[in-house]
Amino acid sequence: MCLIGFDWQPGAPVPLRLIANRDEFHARPAAPLHRWAPENAPGVTLLGGRDERAGGTWLAANAFGTVAALTNVRDPRDATPAGAPSRGELVCRALACRDLPAWLETLAATAHRYAGFNLLVATPERLWHLHRSRERTALTRVAPGIHGVSNADLNTPWPKTRALCRVMEEARQSEEFPGPTLAAIQDDRRADDAALPETGVGLELERELSAAFIRGPAYGTRATTWLTLGRHGRVSMTEQRFGAEGVLAGSSAGRIG
Repeated sequence: MCLIGFDWQPGAPVPLRLIANRDEFHARPAAPLHRWAPENAPGVTLLGGRDERAGGTWLAANAFGTVAALTNVRDPRDATPAGAPSRGELVCRALACRDLPAWLETLAATAHRYAGFNLLVATPERLWHLHRSRERTALTRVAPGIHGVSNADLNTPWPKTRALCRVMEEARQSEEFPGPTLAAIQDDRRADDAALPETGVGLELERELSAAFIRGPAYGTRATTWLTLGRHGRVSMTEQRFGAEGVLAGSSAGRIG
């Protein structure tokens, strides 16, 4: 995932509303949203898309009311560790473990084994964020409210993150979801040069990646997914998939929990 916005309201009938874009090379094979069992986790069923190259996923939920999502951290100065495992396995491992707090603490202590990432893990009662970058590794409990994350730390004020959170705030009182938030996360307009972050990839690529929804022949937004997590652990999830240049390629929906 490369852009996630979410409204976290523990104690509400719907504690979590989340919407996300997955940006990836179009040639990388992926299975659409469906129910599947991760390797080395007997008896566990996930709902989400699946990376068919490395076997993990970027966003999924299990039948016990846990949701996990991942973004990469963009920093060319942070070399990928030799033999680093796929970051997509972290979502599967989070959804298969029985003691999330203990597992997350252990992961935080060993996160240097992976390339940079943001991992969000939510139950109806708690939501954690684990950030691993060149500068720091930090595990935190997320405060109630509207938050956004792209390829930097949580709530880093990149233009597309700020714009998505602003629309989510405006739409908060509406019972309709995703409503106008869907249009915001599928906005393909690029940010002004003056507002661009400097992540070390050069001006042209910064411009291309500044759009919430990226259209390109080889790389771009592959999926938009939105979900709700109910107070009793029920997850409803919808995925739209896109091919080269952002052409709609299909959609799927499902429930679990």
